[in-house]
Amino acid sequence: MTTLPRQCLVAPPIEHHALANPAQALREALDHTWASEPWKGRRVALAIGSRGVDRIGELAATLVAWLRARGAEPVIVPAMGSHGGATAEGQREVLAGYGVTERGVGAPIDASMDVTEVGDSALGVKVVIGAAFLAADAVIVVNRVKPHTDFDSLRVGSGLLKMSVIGLGKAEGAFRAHWAAKTQGYEQVFLDVSATVLSHLPNAFGVALVEDGSHKLGHITLLKGAEFHAREPELLKRARSWMPALPIPEVDVLIVDEIGKNISGAGMDTNIIGRGVDLKPMANRRADVRVIYARGLTPESHGNAVGIGLADIVSQRLVDSMDPVFTYTNAISAMTPAPARISIHFPTDRQCLEAALRISAADPAAPRVARIRNTLALDRVVLSEACLATLPGNVEILVPPGDWQYDEAGNFDARTDLLQPVPA
Repeated sequence: MTTLPRQCLVAPPIEHHALANPAQALREALDHTWASEPWKGRRVALAIGSRGVDRIGELAATLVAWLRARGAEPVIVPAMGSHGGATAEGQREVLAGYGVTERGVGAPIDASMDVTEVGDSALGVKVVIGAAFLAADAVIVVNRVKPHTDFDSLRVGSGLLKMSVIGLGKAEGAFRAHWAAKTQGYEQVFLDVSATVLSHLPNAFGVALVEDGSHKLGHITLLKGAEFHAREPELLKRARSWMPALPIPEVDVLIVDEIGKNISGAGMDTNIIGRGVDLKPMANRRADVRVIYARGLTPESHGNAVGIGLADIVSQRLVDSMDPVFTYTNAISAMTPAPARISIHFPTDRQCLEAALRISAADPAAPRVARIRNTLALDRVVLSEACLATLPGNVEILVPPGDWQYDEAGNFDARTDLLQPVPA
């Protein structure tokens, strides 16, 4: 197979709600909501996670400057469970990849992995909290709210409550919570343990962020810890309504150019690919994908290739980019081994795609192939010509069907590559 199916470039309808100036929007919200708090003299721990949240470095620097102007002593504390190999150095490295450095945000970073056990939750989970958070006078949890990749809930997802459990608990807390969730359910455990954590935090606050369909920051809500449980569901509902989807209902082969921890906790958002971390079809999937081919790993992942096992076929390049320690530490902590398994892999795009098409049982004359940059970037999607038969009318065709080929090395030819055009 020397020539690929003819391809076109389409623009699915996306919810666009990007804030014109996120830093200014955050400052205005802080002035309006928290200006009366007694910040002077307080040591304030800013909990920053490992997700690729839009403008997170800028937002962290804005928070630091605002707190310093009111006499507080802000400190950045990584809140990412076992990520970064569950080491202080590794977690500093992850934050640096997002522009969150001591110099960049103007505050020291306390990356200690030490935890303190604070007691049992109502469900009997022995709860631990990072020592750096307990030593502070106030804690501000900063996180993006969106549907979780491991479970479906209307009350809790990946947001302030989950970060209170997994992030603030460091590696040990993440493991304990995931262990309990396997037997008692994610929603129940996250709601339960977060209540215990928040009851022990000194003056808890939260900055809840919601991104639009193009992965741009579209909404900021400031909350006090006592409001997390009551207010997060409304933010989760907003995030779900803004989440994009693949433009067609059935795909023989989905090509994902990059996976990564900055894109999703599972490397690829299971809500987009319709395949859960247990490799089973998601109950609320909006598309049926037979086979997934993943091509690369984002630099921001620092070798954490969780998600490689969600693909059926992967490139040798992706395998070579994987750091086993970072990947397996994360997978064991989350108790989800499948996303860390190394899938069938080949050196070239030609070999990988031919294998993917064969196992998909696609019509050889008209395979339905979709290609995306990653599961956060669905504003532009490459589709094979056969997909046009089921393409909704509200999807704009930017480039009509044309030839798509391999280069001499057997990889996608940049001259016919609609998703990654040749630089000018």
